[in-house]
Amino acid sequence: MHYVYLLRSDSDPAQRYVVLTDDVHARLASHNSGANPHTAKFSPWHLVTYVALESREKAAKLERYLKQGSGHAFANRHLW
Repeated sequence: MHYVYLLRSDSDPAQRYVVLTDDVHARLASHNSGANPHTAKFSPWHLVTYVALESREKAAKLERYLKQGSGHAFANRHLW
């Protein structure tokens, strides 16, 4: 399975992160350990939600959608 997941920073709740992975829990641990330079400064993070998809292509399309204008609006209304 391939997962699109949404994180929110505990230290700065205005900071949110959307990304694609094959292992949600390992990636969350990676974000919280400081291994990812982009998310290290806003650690710790917590998992808000994730969507599991069988196709990596579909997961990548969902990730791109959630990172653009109408996808932001959708996520703000329904996921955050």
